[in-house]
Amino acid sequence: MNKNTIPSNISNLSQLLDDGLILCDKNSIVLSSNTIAQNFLSKKILNKNISDFIEINEFKNLEASDLKGDLNDEFHFQINDLIKRSLIIKVKKIDNNLYAILLLDMTLQRNLEKVRRDFVANVSHELKSPLTSLVGFIETLLSGKVHNDLDRNKFLKIMDEEAKRMNRLIDDILSLSKVETEEHITPNTTISLIDPLQHIVTSINERDLKNSKKIILKDLRINSDVQCFISGNTDEINQVFVNLLENAIKYGFDNTDVIVNIEQLQDHEVIIKVINKGEGIPQKYIDRLTERFFRVDKARSRQIGGTGLGLAIVKHILIRHRAQLSINSIPDEETTFSLTFPLVDVK
Repeated sequence: MNKNTIPSNISNLSQLLDDGLILCDKNSIVLSSNTIAQNFLSKKILNKNISDFIEINEFKNLEASDLKGDLNDEFHFQINDLIKRSLIIKVKKIDNNLYAILLLDMTLQRNLEKVRRDFVANVSHELKSPLTSLVGFIETLLSGKVHNDLDRNKFLKIMDEEAKRMNRLIDDILSLSKVETEEHITPNTTISLIDPLQHIVTSINERDLKNSKKIILKDLRINSDVQCFISGNTDEINQVFVNLLENAIKYGFDNTDVIVNIEQLQDHEVIIKVINKGEGIPQKYIDRLTERFFRVDKARSRQIGGTGLGLAIVKHILIRHRAQLSINSIPDEETTFSLTFPLVDVK
């Protein structure tokens, strides 16, 4: 049996499914697949052995596995791609030379469970310190032991700072939870990548920045005719640029500029580089920077208002936009955050 002998009603119906459907012969060669399955695995799956894409031993030869009774009701498989998509796979024999493989995407359910666990752990741990501080100061004030306005105002100022810190933490935890849950869903709108970047650079430069720091935007694209459009969410892209640019300013040396380069190496992708001169990041910490609540210098990060979630949010937004993040740093010299975005054709 080949693709041409597969009943047309099966091929047509497969395109209506919200799940992936693949039809294979008894030797595990792919005869047909719907668009969902191709998006999960590869658009070049046709006429290939299904085990090249789903690395499960039982799939190397479906007939042999079937005869041995090894085709279980359900297989679990994680795709080794950017978002680590989780699939439940079901196999059904249609006739002597035709097997149907159904791919059920469980990524959302997995992400929701992870977000729930992480949210509870993060809230209980990170909010404990400011809450303990607030409770202590409130008890002191209520006890009547503070007899002068100077001490009272000092306590109230600390309480105000701790309350605002908790508010920032909650906002960032909710933001991270949302983007983690939806990171497997690519945005379906086309937006300009350069417009929000230019707007944010202008907005930050117009503020009263400390230490005379400025952001300098350089367009180094080789082919200026290529428009930088991506499948994206404008608010989330704004959040990425604001986070990286404000971090570059906060952690840069006094009286130094932040450089933003727009570089295009190929027509189908563009690289945005955010470069600052500062203390930098030791190499041993580079891989941990996007972990939630990881701080190289905890005291300094909290002093300047950091929650430890900014780069984790950036990471998951970039995953949702199928963009890549790389970080390079030379301590006491220069740090570069490079974002590589896939472009879409708007013609």
